[in-house]
Amino acid sequence: MNDPDATAASSAGANEPAIPTVPALPDTATPDEKDAHWLTYVYQGDKQRQLTLRAVLTGGLLGMLMSISNLYTTLQLGWSFGVAITACVLSFVLWNGLRALSGGRLGQMSMLETNCMQSTASAAGYSTGSTVGTAFGALMLLTGAHQPWHILAPFVFFTAALGILLAIPMKRQMLNYEQLKFPSGIAAAETLRSLYSHGKEALRKAYSLLFALLFGGLVGLLRTYGTLIEQLRNTGRPQAWLEKIQSVLHLPEVIHFPQWLNPLPRGQMTYYSFEPSVLLIGAGMIVGLRVCLSMLAGAIVLYVGVAPWLLSFDAAHAGLAGYVPSFRLSPEGNFYPIRWALWGGTAIMVFSSFTSVALQWRTFVRAFTVFKKGPARAQSDRLADVEVPTSWLIVGLIPISIGMVIVQYLAFHIAIPLGIVSVALSFVVALVCCRATGETDTTPIGPMGKVTQLIFALLPGARGSATINLMAAGATSAAGASAADLLTVLKTGHLLGANARRQFMAMFFGVLCGTLAVVPAWYLMVPDKAALEKFALPAALMWKAVADLLTQGVSMLPHTAIWAIVLGSLLGVALPLLEKLFPKVRPWLPSAMGLGLSWVIPFQNSLAFVIGASLTALWTWGHRKSADDYNVPIASGFVAGESLVAAIIAILCTVAGLLVVK
Repeated sequence: MNDPDATAASSAGANEPAIPTVPALPDTATPDEKDAHWLTYVYQGDKQRQLTLRAVLTGGLLGMLMSISNLYTTLQLGWSFGVAITACVLSFVLWNGLRALSGGRLGQMSMLETNCMQSTASAAGYSTGSTVGTAFGALMLLTGAHQPWHILAPFVFFTAALGILLAIPMKRQMLNYEQLKFPSGIAAAETLRSLYSHGKEALRKAYSLLFALLFGGLVGLLRTYGTLIEQLRNTGRPQAWLEKIQSVLHLPEVIHFPQWLNPLPRGQMTYYSFEPSVLLIGAGMIVGLRVCLSMLAGAIVLYVGVAPWLLSFDAAHAGLAGYVPSFRLSPEGNFYPIRWALWGGTAIMVFSSFTSVALQWRTFVRAFTVFKKGPARAQSDRLADVEVPTSWLIVGLIPISIGMVIVQYLAFHIAIPLGIVSVALSFVVALVCCRATGETDTTPIGPMGKVTQLIFALLPGARGSATINLMAAGATSAAGASAADLLTVLKTGHLLGANARRQFMAMFFGVLCGTLAVVPAWYLMVPDKAALEKFALPAALMWKAVADLLTQGVSMLPHTAIWAIVLGSLLGVALPLLEKLFPKVRPWLPSAMGLGLSWVIPFQNSLAFVIGASLTALWTWGHRKSADDYNVPIASGFVAGESLVAAIIAILCTVAGLLVVK
């Protein structure tokens, strides 16, 4: 499906060339036609400044702050927020603030220069902190001691850099040819266009984005500032006036549905709920109805049908010799279906990704070359100057892979063959993470880490070692997260007509900046195991629990989870095959990635996505012209506003958290 946003006109800043009106590109366009169309009508990289020293330095400093914030949120909340949109807005505001302080002596940054700045900040802020907070956090819970900085720093840098390199061939396949959505990338592009907009129509879109951004920011503030109040209370400096306001003005994390909607007996967990957040609703407005309905359908199958049946199945087989129950109930009698379902959901995502690549092997092979013979040589030469060359992939991959294997061997006693396996698995994880992010704007880092943990539980030399299990998974999941972040940022650049090669260089610098910031922050924030245990640690505890389980043997995996893996694998292969064999019925087939993701995220997330997609469908049905013009700006504003406020609250919580440590 052709991405309409890739053909939208964009306005440049003052005295910058405007992108002309772009003719529509048919859905049946060949890869060569798509390349020619983009080079002719969208590409602006030779007309505007992009990779400049001031852009990467400013983005690097901003990304350092964001990497520390993501480390905190990973430890406390179990998630890390994408910083592409946040970096986009903050970098623009920061530079223009510096311009004002200089009395106008500093020149205005071009739109592509600002894009390069946010690319640097995004790589620094997102690709580093989550590794430390999950894998190294779980390892510290296991061993009780810190790893030295000369182990931590290269591990963080190598895994993030590996992900960026692995995304090089995926960029041309997923962005140029398949034109996957990457909603946060679209939102960042729309935000930048609005910041640099001129003309009546552009200003109307900018105002619609601004109002949506303010609304999203208000929702984000009402949902998250309670965590800041709690952190201030922990410092011994409670703010009574803030607590009074929060008691009146706040939005709950979730709103639970009535008990009669819960198919489980009273007293067990009510997992049907609505999350009053416009971030995921905005993402659903961009993703589209097919993927979002698939997510809701998968969630309903899991929570209404499979989970209650499995609970009864466990009860019927309780006490049988050798039977491993599907669920382990908490002391309160609750159970969490995702802890079982992630095995089947991840299998769907993994096998559907590989099947899609296999079915499009010709175009995927094209991703490894830009030079061709014949009449298209001139276009190919021009594209070669824009795309990241395959030679960079080879030259970078060799030393970074060797470095990864050596660090794993010296620090964690991961044998060299096993280290090579973890590097190879990083490509698998990166492929799935990139496709999931492109279709749903959600990166399944945790579930893909569990895939590595399961595989290493089967490999000779790794069985029985929780340390090997944890750190191999930490390496692959970090690479996957980094690759998905790179493609999200490159989506923004692709829509704006940026030079991908220059963005790639900016992100490599960003990874270095993020490593320099997050490593000392880890030791300051978590000086010892006692300090670590003061955090909630939902992600680290889950990683440790899976490692403890699997190192006892794969036989400890629930029997029904093995069934789910087999069925998920078959479904992951079947759906892409049906799409290929019967293209006319594709709109009516469920999305494999949507189904798989619905089994690894909470019910309320799938519900929020489908609400957003349904609003867009109804809007388009009622008034297509206004929906085509304003759906993406408004959705982008929702995503940008809430994520921006969440990032600011996270930064403030980080500062308060450091005060607690001191």
